Amino acid sequence: MTTERTSTTSVILVEGASDRAAVLEAARLLDVDLGSGGVSVVPMGGAMSVRRFAAELGPDGAGLRLRGLCDAGEVRFFERAGLPSPDIYTCRPDLEAELLRALGIGRAEAVLEEEGDLRLFWMFQQQPAQRARPVEAQLHRFLGTTSGRKEHYGAVLTAALGPDELPAPLRGVVLSQPSPV
Repeated sequence: MTTERTSTTSVILVEGASDRAAVLEAARLLDVDLGSGGVSVVPMGGAMSVRRFAAELGPDGAGLRLRGLCDAGEVRFFERAGLPSPDIYTCRPDLEAELLRALGIGRAEAVLEEEGDLRLFWMFQQQPAQRARPVEAQLHRFLGTTSGRKEHYGAVLTAALGPDELPAPLRGVVLSQPSPV
């Protein structure tokens, strides 16, 4: 858990490195300098760690204002950790699905091509477990098949969007001001 407590006034808690990469890229697209605004983006290694992070960094710990970005299935962990509902930005069902929906299949595949992974994706689609699945589900699964791929694509899929195309939870968590402590 690392934040620069001397300059940080608020924290965006995210589940993992891919979410952090997407938030940082969204901030760049929206021309928001999180660092100069006193905002740190902290990956927690999973939503079930939010209570510990909230206790250490929030009002009863370091006194920082908190907001979070999480998957729909993880909202309860953020609520139980004491984050107010308006400070929880929920991806449905998760961030990768939000980004793929915003891009559409054609643009997502174009990003894969630019990154040199389209041929790998086509091979992945031929696996017996993938053949009958919709392309959206195949793309979603492909993003998580190799170490580091999900984080890499968190940034590059976000970068492929225009500022006005960013999914609402991603845009919201970057542009919002957290509740006062």
